[in-house]
Amino acid sequence: MRRKVSRIIREFRRDENGNVLVFVSIMIPVLVGFSVLTVDLARVNSLHNDVQSGLDAMALAAAAELDGKTDARARAARAIQNLLANQTNFSKDGQQTLGPSDVTVSYLHGIPPTAKDGTPGDAIALAADGTEVASGKSWVATGDADAVFAEVTLNSGGSSVSPSSLFQTIFPISLLGGSDNATVGAQAVAGFTTTICNVTPMFICNPWGDINSLADVLSAGTKKPMVWLKEQGGNNAQYGPGNYGFLSSPDGNLSAAELEKNLAELHPPTCFTQTSVTTRPGNVASATDGINVRFDMYPNGNSYNGNKLNPTDDPPAPNVRKGMQVTGVNGNNCRYSAPNNGQTSQYMALPRDTCFGTSACDHAGTAGDGTWDLAGYWKVNHPDKSGNADATSLASVQSSCGASPSRYCVANQEILNSTWPSGAEATAPQCNSTTQTINRRLIYVALVNCSTNTITGGSQTVVPEGYASIFLTEAAGSPPNTDIYGEVEDVSTQIGQGTLQKFQRNEAQLYR
Repeated sequence: MRRKVSRIIREFRRDENGNVLVFVSIMIPVLVGFSVLTVDLARVNSLHNDVQSGLDAMALAAAAELDGKTDARARAARAIQNLLANQTNFSKDGQQTLGPSDVTVSYLHGIPPTAKDGTPGDAIALAADGTEVASGKSWVATGDADAVFAEVTLNSGGSSVSPSSLFQTIFPISLLGGSDNATVGAQAVAGFTTTICNVTPMFICNPWGDINSLADVLSAGTKKPMVWLKEQGGNNAQYGPGNYGFLSSPDGNLSAAELEKNLAELHPPTCFTQTSVTTRPGNVASATDGINVRFDMYPNGNSYNGNKLNPTDDPPAPNVRKGMQVTGVNGNNCRYSAPNNGQTSQYMALPRDTCFGTSACDHAGTAGDGTWDLAGYWKVNHPDKSGNADATSLASVQSSCGASPSRYCVANQEILNSTWPSGAEATAPQCNSTTQTINRRLIYVALVNCSTNTITGGSQTVVPEGYASIFLTEAAGSPPNTDIYGEVEDVSTQIGQGTLQKFQRNEAQLYR
């Protein structure tokens, strides 16, 4: 009997049948737990994608309204409030509608270098209000004008929690001492970007310092101030108010011939952003040749000799009055030149501002106040039979352009009224018949605040304040004195007159 019991015990010890069931019994909870945890992770990921897509849409909709006008932020809020209804799945209560009450919207003047929560790896920690912890610098916009970016953050912490951010796990985390409820976080930052196309690859130092001051001057009345763009010699020259230089195209630096062509073209094939431009050295002789074709003056006279600048591709304006006499009309030797001593009283370009070179100018003589000698110009270019300014046409132009008119408006009226009496110089081009509208004498340049950006003449990247349209009042000087005189008509910001809008492309871009 004893031997029988011992044998049974030995056989039981050696028997391996059913050992898998033991391991299965142990692993089933583990496998089920991992499966449930995998499902939870998939649900969290799907919920995060839902809320992130919703926040992206909200940020883009808000950013599209941030054009700097006085109601920009109000329109941005309405865009989020009225135009968007985003559904999220896998939240604690199933499908949820993500709306304005679920998010916090901040309007920023720049993109913060970190997220507001200061997550590990961020270069600079930010406080909850968007200020840098170390420096106290705030990224929050102070008004509509400097609100450039919209930051939309999901309410997923503290006392303000979005139902769409709440998540309940299937895995019983509470058994392990944790919470079965969690929140999902998300944030999106979008900005308003303005691109200006068909811009002459040129920048000028803004004599008024900041663009708001210039915009105030432009909106004050019918007259428009003149700017004197002084040629700045040498690559190491210091730029000052009124100085001009060239820009590198987005495709890189242009050759001298390409730069000259871009300055001459009706629609230069270049686009620049309001975010940054890159300056480049260049031969100022290119500016003279490129600009003067607008006045019917081409390199090598009217023979062209294979020169790329010709009236077919780069036509003159329909009004080329510039205080110069013409010789060899309708021939290959048709040229313009300064009048001789006995003829100076018979020729006059649109006059410069009377305050140039006097203490009345507040910009070192490089910009004026829009006051110029209309009566003197009319007497020379539109005299009556007695040699005085023709009263009828003068009254007509002041009726159309104002008592203190802009030179741009006057030049346009001269085109529209070809029957007005004319002095020695004709309004229309005399060497070439192919013409374009009066806007042919407009150039579009980047405005740079040279008091805050030190430009030394080399290649460097700067942030333009905006772009300006400048009406050329006379032909550019010949090297080495390649100065340019023009009347500022408009600026491209939200405070401009709208004449640059056809060149602007406004886009909302998602940054985060």
